[in-house]
Amino acid sequence: MVRNRYVWISVVAAFTLVLGATPRADAAGRIVNFYNWSNYIAPNVLEAFTEETGIEVVYDTFDANETLETRLLAGKSGYDVVVPTAYFLQRQIGANIFRKLEKSKLPNLANAWPEVTKKLAVYDPGNRHAVNYMWGTTGIGYNVAAVQRILGPGGKIDSWNVIFDPDKLAKFKDCGVQMLDSADDILPAALNFLGLDPNSTKKNDLEQAAALVGKIRPYIRKFHSSEYLNGLATGEICLAVGWSGDIKQARSRAMESHNGVEIGYAIPKEGAQMFFDNLAIPMDARNVAEAYELINYLYRPDVAAKNSDFLSYANGNLASQKLIDPKIFNDKTIYPDKAMMKRLFVITARDPATQRSINRLWTRVKTGR
Repeated sequence: MVRNRYVWISVVAAFTLVLGATPRADAAGRIVNFYNWSNYIAPNVLEAFTEETGIEVVYDTFDANETLETRLLAGKSGYDVVVPTAYFLQRQIGANIFRKLEKSKLPNLANAWPEVTKKLAVYDPGNRHAVNYMWGTTGIGYNVAAVQRILGPGGKIDSWNVIFDPDKLAKFKDCGVQMLDSADDILPAALNFLGLDPNSTKKNDLEQAAALVGKIRPYIRKFHSSEYLNGLATGEICLAVGWSGDIKQARSRAMESHNGVEIGYAIPKEGAQMFFDNLAIPMDARNVAEAYELINYLYRPDVAAKNSDFLSYANGNLASQKLIDPKIFNDKTIYPDKAMMKRLFVITARDPATQRSINRLWTRVKTGR
């Protein structure tokens, strides 16, 4: 999933944490090269890891799964720990990109959440190559005041029809609508809304989904994978299809700026995509022992809780739940209840021909041609 996480992070102790650096081999000291989504970790977590273990973290970031995949497929990536989204992980495993995990070196996996582990096994049978880092949903972020103004005091956002019904979405055009620039998020949502399989590879199903999005294209100000966060936080836009944690971050930014903007997030009642971002060790990793230490550290309950508190994403660590801020853990749009969990769907890797077709359809949707 093309997913940006633009969160505020303070970087201290620069001598132990190198941001945006070129991966390098272990020289005088112990090193682990970590390739993660943009700012997808709480402040001071990596500094604390270095202080505790003496292992320097060379930290680099990406903003699209395609970027990560290109680096991995080219070989000699230089990275020791990477964070692919699950359906990219699935096809990368097929390309023999990742090492099988020696779980005896990861004692903190005893803290894993069985429900998430089971869902991740759809992509990684036997959970042999990766462990979950964070997970979330793709849903609807909105400006509460704008919704009440447009739909009336009793109006609420709880269904995909506010997005996929052109007459409904048109009401929000003037206050600003943005949508993820991600066929892998939007077309499965459209398929699900149409009562079709979100993982369908049938040409007719995919064309129906693209046609549905094409009908609402005139009311979408921009397709983007990061701008909607700031747009919601500042009140520049009032409606966005985006990732749960990003929209929660927009809400936090608005609250911290005291600008009077209140942001809500809805997992539509028809269901939504559940995505998983995962920790894996590339086959060509040079600092394997250090990679295991970093993953094991990130699976400590207190560390996982700290990351969830900061990022507003759920994690795959069951033992962390008692340590997570109740405002985060009791938020059903971050940790859905059982009824909602049953309505969440996952998408799996598609064959290359289908993916090319999806990419062409998405280009047509965005350009209107």
